[in-house]
Amino acid sequence: MRSVEEHQHIVGELIRPRAAAAVPTAAALGLVLAEDVVAAISLPGFDNSAMDGFAVLDTDIAAAGDATPVTLPVVDDIPAGRTDTRPLQPGTAQRIMTGAPLPAGATTVVPVEGTDADFTTTATQVAIRRATVAGQHIRRAGEDVAAGTAVLRTGQLLTPAALGLVAALGLDRVSTLPRLRVLVMSTGSELVAPGAALEPGQIYESNAVMLSAAVREAGAEAITAPMVRDDPAAFRAALDEHAADADLIITTGGVSAGAYEVVKDALGGQVEFTKVAMQPGMPQGCGRVGDVPIVTLPGNPVSALVSFEVFVRPPLRAAMGLFPDRPRVRATLTEGLTSPRGKRQFRRGVLAGTTVTSYGPPASHHLRWLASANCLLDIPADVDQLAAGAQLDVWDLSGC
Repeated sequence: MRSVEEHQHIVGELIRPRAAAAVPTAAALGLVLAEDVVAAISLPGFDNSAMDGFAVLDTDIAAAGDATPVTLPVVDDIPAGRTDTRPLQPGTAQRIMTGAPLPAGATTVVPVEGTDADFTTTATQVAIRRATVAGQHIRRAGEDVAAGTAVLRTGQLLTPAALGLVAALGLDRVSTLPRLRVLVMSTGSELVAPGAALEPGQIYESNAVMLSAAVREAGAEAITAPMVRDDPAAFRAALDEHAADADLIITTGGVSAGAYEVVKDALGGQVEFTKVAMQPGMPQGCGRVGDVPIVTLPGNPVSALVSFEVFVRPPLRAAMGLFPDRPRVRATLTEGLTSPRGKRQFRRGVLAGTTVTSYGPPASHHLRWLASANCLLDIPADVDQLAAGAQLDVWDLSGC
């Protein structure tokens, strides 16, 4: 059988990034920059007030205090957004709002709290009871960003704060590594859509829902094709219909050693089907359909999702510039375990701090336990028994 590491390498070689593309800034959350963002303007773009208050000369109010207020005439009003400010004359004040441009000649801003002013009304004069020094409560042009500065670097994740900066620099588009488009196809004549009535021998389809969610959680775009019965011609027709828009195809089911293995029957010669020394998820396959890479996963739900975590998620995220791996921690096992020697076992678990407990049976149809687990225990292929207190590697499924 092929080792987990060998199959990871083969799948990883298939999945490649799309060409960089400019996308609207408002739609770029979670994408990764394909080139540096260089500021074409300074931030702030002009000297402005950091407070609601009065723009004055600091020398005019140097003696101001509660017992010695300095009264000045208020000769102008400057709301945020005003573009036609007038220079400040000595011995006068101009009422100014937070973010409004500082008038030429002003050297300081006195917050409204340091005056007798009622900001809900317009006054012709103001008594200043608190002296402020030159430069106080003023945001200087370029003190945050100087024009020509590279403020975000290639490979940086676009977070809400990063997008706020991009927008503040006036950029309505940004160059990114696009999300990969992943076609998810679920096969099996026994499958019925949730909400429909079940006939004897039928089950509700869950893999497409589960894997499409896993694709989106990984940062990619999921395209879900209708369920396909165990008919190679029908499978191939559905594949051809939907694959043109995909960067990657994921199928589930139809890859084992029994009869009616529709994926094997339809894609023999294009996909290499193999057995991987792991539990769950031994039957695997990968290859290309035309120019589109395809990864064929087993049909049991736990096997499908664990296989996605082990083989698909890391290179999928890497192709979008994202950190590929789940957080890995070394944890102490709270109980003894056995594992099949010769197979690398990924067992469901509950991680609590630095300790981990196995959770549920290891069989690949026990989806309930995986739904409540928060980690995978990574048990090496050459280990068949672990005692309570043993240290082992754990994949934290709650992390990115």
